[in-house]
Amino acid sequence: MFHYTVETGKSMDEAIQSLEVSLKEEKFGVLWQFDIEETLKKKGFNFEQPYKILEVCNPKVANSILTENQLIGYFLPCKIVVYQDAETKKTKMGLPKPTALIEMINEESLMDIATEIENRLISCIDKSV
Repeated sequence: MFHYTVETGKSMDEAIQSLEVSLKEEKFGVLWQFDIEETLKKKGFNFEQPYKILEVCNPKVANSILTENQLIGYFLPCKIVVYQDAETKKTKMGLPKPTALIEMINEESLMDIATEIENRLISCIDKSV
């Protein structure tokens, strides 16, 4: 499976606030928060599902992995989505797994770094549930 997704009893705002705290503890910063619902409405589309994408980065790791392979930049920054499920109306959080993305580059030497980042980001999500 290319992603890791969990459900939480928290509102989207509560989940994002908790997630930001967990990310900071792991030395990840939120670079940008993209509100898809708001953006599509501004463009004239009737998208009624709360859906946000957080772009997160650990500068030390980004520097290290980009030094090894510039193609990694295609996957940066890491993304974590927080949205209200259209059917259940429950808040969900998840991310594309860095290990799944690294497989596309087919460079085994980067898999350890991808695994470490994946585990750290999943831990942040799990702490935020």
